[in-house]
Amino acid sequence: MADEFLAAAVAEARKGLSEGGIPIGSVIVHEGRVIIGRGHNQRIQRGSAILHGEMAALEAAGRLPASTYRESVLYTTLSPCAMCSGAILLYGIPHVIVAENRNFLGEEELLRSRGVRVEVLQDEQCIEMMRRFIDENPKLWNEDIGE
Repeated sequence: MADEFLAAAVAEARKGLSEGGIPIGSVIVHEGRVIIGRGHNQRIQRGSAILHGEMAALEAAGRLPASTYRESVLYTTLSPCAMCSGAILLYGIPHVIVAENRNFLGEEELLRSRGVRVEVLQDEQCIEMMRRFIDENPKLWNEDIGE
């Protein structure tokens, strides 16, 4: 994996999986240089209704000026759902790099329609990690996506 920031998001996903959670990770990178927030899906671990990977990364970044988010890129191991896409739009994050969207296609078109640059990499290790989790834990997966 060439991109250090994608690797950091994948490490977050693996951390979540090792904790018994859903393997989705995210990092927020300011000005292409520094990770200002990192997180992984913690709905199971913390009994949270909202701590998806992207939301956990935003929470970890903390209260920052809007201009900081407008100068950042969000990396995520899975296509962002409606809730996470809404947060991306709310904070004006202009660029999202998605490791994969084969297992779940979130609100990429909504993001694009609002001017967000969305890149999808179809990273094979992320595809396989998520596929395996969904196959082994369909009930948890369906709960996570609101099914």
